[in-house]
Amino acid sequence: GGNAGVLEDYGDVAEGFLALAAVTGEGVWLEFAGILLDLVLDRFTAEDGSLYDTAHDAEQLIRRPQDPTDTAAPSGWTAAAGALLSYAAHTGSEAHRTAAERALGVVHALGPRVPRFIGHGLAVAEALLDGPREVAVVGHPDDPARAELHRTALLGTAPGAVVAVGLPYGAEGSGDEFPLLAERTLVHDRPTAYVCRHFVCSRPTADPVELGEQLGTVRPPI
Repeated sequence: GGNAGVLEDYGDVAEGFLALAAVTGEGVWLEFAGILLDLVLDRFTAEDGSLYDTAHDAEQLIRRPQDPTDTAAPSGWTAAAGALLSYAAHTGSEAHRTAAERALGVVHALGPRVPRFIGHGLAVAEALLDGPREVAVVGHPDDPARAELHRTALLGTAPGAVVAVGLPYGAEGSGDEFPLLAERTLVHDRPTAYVCRHFVCSRPTADPVELGEQLGTVRPPI
């Protein structure tokens, strides 16, 4: 339709695209998230780093609305901040990380006073303090060991951790869709997981149990 999207639309859909990228291993979803988040930076961001609910070219109101408070669902402000942070973790983009940090300034003001109304913002701030952790899983798609590592990564409880899965570096068909997978190789010819912060990684592992320990993975009962 012809209705202009608001910040909540962009933030929520970008977060959805990032979740699809993590689950499917298809880099096109990361690309789509980046397109939306660049529009957030261009059309919704104030000079002080706060976020507006409407785009700069939307219908002009007496006062351009801004509302960071979360209810049962995240506000557009905190959803966008979370998506910006996750995208930065996936790509290493300092521009998107800086935008997330500036947008989260509101958490310092509201968190101590009304934590119930900035819950998602607090969760994103926790992810920022943790890194967030970046998980790269490489292996061939028909290998059950890769699937087990991938599942373990997706079940991790590390705050805001991002996950990329794909072919090992140098394998036929490997590409550059996920920067986290660059130069990630198999260890002893086995599917391998790397847990990183700011693209600096700890020792790679092929053991789902060890990976789960690094990510606080809680496994559901079978």
